[in-house]
Amino acid sequence: MTKIFGRSAWSQSSSFDELESISSEIFGLERFRQHARSLAESQKLATSPKPVVSIIRRLDDNARTLLEAYRNVSAAVAEGKVLTPAAEWLIDNYSLVEEQVRQTRADLPSEFYRQLPKLAQGDLAGHPRIFGLVWAYVAHNDSQFDPVALADFVNEYQKIQPLTIGELWAVAIS
Repeated sequence: MTKIFGRSAWSQSSSFDELESISSEIFGLERFRQHARSLAESQKLATSPKPVVSIIRRLDDNARTLLEAYRNVSAAVAEGKVLTPAAEWLIDNYSLVEEQVRQTRADLPSEFYRQLPKLAQGDLAGHPRIFGLVWAYVAHNDSQFDPVALADFVNEYQKIQPLTIGELWAVAIS
């Protein structure tokens, strides 16, 4: 998914930027739980995190790209052009996408983001630990959202490594 949108704001980012998509082996329930526990055991927090482009900046870059795409598709509609199903989806749902971007900006202010514990190593080094946890959840369940499965994954993680209240708040935002 990282390659879907422009990369102009990401020229100075970490190796996270080079990842092709958020996908990996799909896990069954017990393997999923085991993975959450192994993540908790292996993820180390940075005492002085390496600088990376924040996911907030990435959100802003993606929001600009989506707006540009929406405007281009709207212009194509005005010209009477035939749209692809993806373009039709964007026209039909852009207001929902825009609302999610607004909500994320409101729920994840820069100061709050800066205070989240950051990972010390790996592809997501310098990014919030909770972002790494949610990334793993998405990667190993084929990008399906199931609030019960997500809660189970987070609870399994916390059996080994407790999360801060701020991180728990950021799960839904992430």
